[in-house]
Amino acid sequence: MEWNYYDTFIEAAADCPAERGTVPPGKKSGRTKPEIEFDLLFDRPYEFTQEDVLFETHVRHKGFPAEELAARREELRAAFFGKPQACMRASMLPKKYGWGLHFNAEGKVALVAKESPEYDAYASGARDGVRVLKAMRNSRAK
Repeated sequence: MEWNYYDTFIEAAADCPAERGTVPPGKKSGRTKPEIEFDLLFDRPYEFTQEDVLFETHVRHKGFPAEELAARREELRAAFFGKPQACMRASMLPKKYGWGLHFNAEGKVALVAKESPEYDAYASGARDGVRVLKAMRNSRAK
């Protein structure tokens, strides 16, 4: 089963509290999943697929040792994707922190700040061939 989006823009959730793209805060007890996702994507646009982001976030959040990853990466990846996983529409980046996610034709993702002209162009459907989806809401619609 393939887990990647192609030529797709995920816009911020309808109930996203952030007006602009903000850096997810860290915690004293360790790095949060949104913080790890942000770190992976912010300085490396279009380097990772959704599958890459989901898996890398998982292994970094769980703190797998580098030696174990080097020896068992494919096995760990297969086990991870052998179970149901939430897609990037459920990420806190578009749900809470004001980021859109653009997936190019190769399925590679980049962050797009909610306040940017680029975000407006994607969200309005002005980019030909790019499907627009909303991130999942934070709470149920009333």
